[in-house]
Amino acid sequence: MPDTQTMTKVFARPKSLTDKKFTYCPGCHHGLITRILGGAIDKLGIRERTVMVAPVGCAVFAYEWFRCDGIQAAHGRAAAVATGIKRANPDLAVISYQGDGDLAAIGTAETIHAANRGEAITVIFVNNQIYGMTGGQMAPTTLEGQRATSCPEGRDLTTMGHPLRVAEMIATLAAPLYVTRQSLHDSKHISQATKAVEKALRYQVEKKGYSLVELVSNCPTGWKMPPAKANEHIAGTVTKVFPLGDLVDRG
Repeated sequence: MPDTQTMTKVFARPKSLTDKKFTYCPGCHHGLITRILGGAIDKLGIRERTVMVAPVGCAVFAYEWFRCDGIQAAHGRAAAVATGIKRANPDLAVISYQGDGDLAAIGTAETIHAANRGEAITVIFVNNQIYGMTGGQMAPTTLEGQRATSCPEGRDLTTMGHPLRVAEMIATLAAPLYVTRQSLHDSKHISQATKAVEKALRYQVEKKGYSLVELVSNCPTGWKMPPAKANEHIAGTVTKVFPLGDLVDRG
């Protein structure tokens, strides 16, 4: 059994996070991702020059949880806002934090064109296959047959199309430096996701180019599942539609 000092070190709040309480639902992976980002900012020593671009979505108050500068973007426009900040001051570390409804629906154009230009920003894309904040509607990433408030009988591919694979789309472009998809459903994958976030931020600090880290996440509330079952669903079902791993690494 680890001693108290070791446990305190392992579970200590990253210095780049404030003590404000998260507004995420219990069991949701957003809190874990926020912690991973805070730890990565600490590790790279970039808190004083980091700017967090908060989306419209479950992480709408992200600027309150990080001890760095932050800005709220209009729905889907985070990549465009991040581009403006980075171009105005290339020495900043700019992070665009977005969910699937924000990035892959209303923000598709901004996402694709920022990536195609190779803007030197880091995009954290949280893919939980549903609109979490606004009532559980179908998102572009919702799985076939998955029920949502806007498709109560389940997603029908003939009328609603296939789940959108954002990482694969971005990976077809010539400019992006690093494109990866990771998951958070168990400790092994959390470790891999942490390394991916750190790498993406490090590439930006080294002024190498655009990175997208897609993180397959759960939504116990929207999926109407207990957190443990939601994690099992990711492992057994979701990752078959959204396979994990690096798609592009030109760093």
